[in-house]
Amino acid sequence: MFGRHAFMVGLGVIAAGAAAAAAWAQGGAGNYPDHPIRVIVSVPAGGGVDTVTRLVAAKMQVILGQPMVVENRAGVGGSIAAEYVFGSPPDGYTLLASQPSPITTNPLLYKSLSYDPAQLVPIAIMSHVPNVVLVRKDFPAKTIQELIAYAKANPGKINFASQGIGTTSHTTAELFQKITGTKMTHVPYHGAAPAFIDLIPGRIDCYFGSGELLTYSRSGQVRALATTGAERSAAEPDLPTIAEAGVPGYAVDSWQGVFLPAKTPADIITRMSTDITTVLAVPAIKDKLAQTAYAAQGSSPQALRQWLEADSAKWSAVIKTADIKID
Repeated sequence: MFGRHAFMVGLGVIAAGAAAAAAWAQGGAGNYPDHPIRVIVSVPAGGGVDTVTRLVAAKMQVILGQPMVVENRAGVGGSIAAEYVFGSPPDGYTLLASQPSPITTNPLLYKSLSYDPAQLVPIAIMSHVPNVVLVRKDFPAKTIQELIAYAKANPGKINFASQGIGTTSHTTAELFQKITGTKMTHVPYHGAAPAFIDLIPGRIDCYFGSGELLTYSRSGQVRALATTGAERSAAEPDLPTIAEAGVPGYAVDSWQGVFLPAKTPADIITRMSTDITTVLAVPAIKDKLAQTAYAAQGSSPQALRQWLEADSAKWSAVIKTADIKID
C-alpha cells in the first residue's frame, strides 16, 4: 500500500496538472477533450506496455476530465496497433502506446509496412525498463559467464524465447549473442505471456524478459542471471547487469512511449506530453512502477525522438549481423 504522504503529494500533483490544463484549455484547443480518448496498446493485455498504460490512463482521466479507453490491438510486432493509429484522424482522440518495435525495428525487418513510422508523432516516454535474463530453474548455468561458457560448448543447443521476431526480447538476445560470440536458437511466440508460460516448466531454456517477471524468480519458478540495463534495477539491486557480469559494453533499456497521428495540432501534442509527464511525477505512480523494475519517465516529444534515433542505429547493426528478415 502507498503511504498517506505519497498519496497526498500525488493528489497535489494531479490537482496542479488539472488547474494548468483548465488554464490551457481557455487559450488552447478550445474544448479539447470533450469526449473519451482511445489509447491503442501494441501488446496483449497483461504485457508490460499494457500495465504501464492502464496505470497512466487511470490518472490521466482526472486531469483531462474525460475517460481514457484502453484497447489492445496486438500482433505483427506492434504493427497492427501502429497502423490503426496511423490511419486515425489527427484530432488527439486516438493515441498509440507502444514498445519500440513498431517504430524502430519493424521498418528494418519488413520489406513494406502499411503505415509510416516516421509519420507517428512522438509525445512522451512513459517509462523505461531493463530486460532480465531468465532461465529455467534447473538450467546448468547460474551466472552470465556460465551461460556464455555453456552456449559456446553447445552451439545452438540453448533455445531462447521471444515475444515475436524483431521484438525487444528478440533483439536484446541477438545483441547478447553478437557481443559474446555465442549461438542460441530463437523460438518466437505471439506475445510475452505464452513465452514465459513455456519457460516455467522448462520447455524453453532462456528468455530475455521484462523486469516485472522478477516476481517469478523470487519465488523460485525461474532463475534470474542478470539485467540488461546500464544500471542495476532498483527492484532487484543485488542482481548484476550483464556488463557487470563480464560483458563490457552491453546495455539495453527498453521503453514505453506514446504517439499521435501526423498533423495532430501542436497544442494537443504539448498538452498530452505535459499531462503524461505530470502523472508520471506522482510518487504513488513512480513507486508502483518501481516495484516491477519500471522507471517512471515522462519526457518532451524531442526526448522521445532522440531515443528513437538511438534505438534505430543500435538495432540496425544487430539486425544486419543476425540476418533477421521477415517476408
